[in-house]
Amino acid sequence: MEFLEILGYFGALLIGLVLGLIGGGGSILTVPILVYILHFDTDSATAYSLFVVGTTALVGAIRNAQKGMVDFKTGVIFAVPALTAVYLTRSYIVPAIPDTLFTMGDIEVTKKIGIMVFFALIMLAASYSMIKGRKDDGDEEKVIQYNYPMIVLEGVVVGVLTGIVGAGGGFLIIPALVLLAKLPMKKAVATSLMIIAVKSLFGFLGDVQNISIDWTFLMIFTSLSVVGIFIGIYLNKFIDGKKLKKSFGFFVLAMAVYIVWMEVKTMM
Repeated sequence: MEFLEILGYFGALLIGLVLGLIGGGGSILTVPILVYILHFDTDSATAYSLFVVGTTALVGAIRNAQKGMVDFKTGVIFAVPALTAVYLTRSYIVPAIPDTLFTMGDIEVTKKIGIMVFFALIMLAASYSMIKGRKDDGDEEKVIQYNYPMIVLEGVVVGVLTGIVGAGGGFLIIPALVLLAKLPMKKAVATSLMIIAVKSLFGFLGDVQNISIDWTFLMIFTSLSVVGIFIGIYLNKFIDGKKLKKSFGFFVLAMAVYIVWMEVKTMM
C-alpha cells in the first residue's frame, strides 16, 4: 500500500473524528482528500463524499435520536425539499455540466476546476461560520416556531449546494434551524445530522446510474470514518468542542486557499 493511500485512509478516520468532536465540519474534508490525496476525479469524489458523509452522519443521528435530541418534524420539513434538490442535482445538473466551462485565450477552465473552486468558496463560508461561532441561548424548553416557506427554500438551496460539491452543509443547516425553526442549538446540531444523512444518501442514489462505484474502497473508507466518529464522540467528553471548532475553522480556511492555488496552477 502506497504512502498516499495510507494517508487517504487516515483522512477517512479524521473525517469521522471531526464530526464526532464538533458535530460538523468533517464532511468538508472528504472531497479534498479524495481528489488531492487519492486522485479520484471530481464526479467520483463528490459522489463518494455523499455516501461517506451520509453514512457517518446517520450513525451520529441515531445516537442523538436515542437521547431524544432530534426534532423529527423540523427534520422532515427541511429534508424533503433538500433531498429532492440534491437528487435532481446529482442526476441531471452535474452530468449536464460541460467538461470545458469556458476559455480565456490559452487558459481553459474545466468542469473539475469549476467545481473545486466553487467547493473552495463553500469552504471559506464554512470556515467563517466556525471561526465566528454561534451564541447558544441554552433554552432547551423553548416553543418551536416554524417559518415554513423559508425552511423549504433553505432546504432547496442546501440540497443544490450539496449535490454540486458533495459536502453535508451542516454549517448552513444549523443556522437555518436555529433562526427559522427556533430550535435550541443542541437540538439543531442533532437534527442537522439526520438531515445530512437523509439528503446525502438520497443524493448518492442519483450517482449510481451515472458513474462506476468501487464498492470495496467505498465501504473501507466509510467504515474508517464511522470508527472515527465513535472516537470523536468519546474524546468529546474531555475536549472543548467550541475551542476546537474555531481552530478547525482556520484549518478549513487554509485548505480553501490551497485548493484555489492548486486549481489556478492547473490553468496556467
